[in-house]
Amino acid sequence: MPRIKVLIADDHTVVREGIRQILSKESDMEVVGEASDGLEALEMVRASKPDVAILDIAMPGISGLEAVSLIKETLPQCEVVVLTMHAKESMIHRMLDSGAMGYVLKASPVSDVIEAVRAARRGEYFLSSKIKAEVVSAYISNRNKKPPVKGYDLLSDREQQVFRLVAEGNSTNKIAEILSVSPKTVEKHRTNIMRKLSLKDRLDLVKLAIKIGIIDPDLWDT
Repeated sequence: MPRIKVLIADDHTVVREGIRQILSKESDMEVVGEASDGLEALEMVRASKPDVAILDIAMPGISGLEAVSLIKETLPQCEVVVLTMHAKESMIHRMLDSGAMGYVLKASPVSDVIEAVRAARRGEYFLSSKIKAEVVSAYISNRNKKPPVKGYDLLSDREQQVFRLVAEGNSTNKIAEILSVSPKTVEKHRTNIMRKLSLKDRLDLVKLAIKIGIIDPDLWDT
């Protein structure tokens, strides 16, 4: 049976090396690449086509939150496991909404990382043993019952993507690079976003992003 191809993305070298050593001991796994930020992770997904990507949330470039969405858009068959120190239930839900199959805390046993990779490859959800199981079961049962977020749901998928990237502080040129479109296209999306949501400037956009839980100011300050 082919080994599970894994990509590791974390901005701390010692964390990447630790995960690589853990996974290298498993006969059914193979680390095919390492990335130090979200954008590099996206580029390596395109190049190495891993089965599973392990991502930190708070990374330079683009966040792990946005990286999950872009990875799923680029390579739908690549499953994502989040490895982080943040245990907020709202963040767990946002990552699952973005397409992640696993959420593991860095304080968890080594076995959680290994099992999360295997579960993701099988297409099964996995939560760190330190997180209550009720969190994911509640998410799964309620994900189709959520009322739409007022205003934000009026945006197209691409506009929502641009909204999140702008909220995270990316420039027009950077967003164009991330999404592989022209700066002019990004500006067009941004104009539509501001009009649809009746926003005056980027500060208004960031305030709205925080209000509806798209970004967590405590998280991005760490």
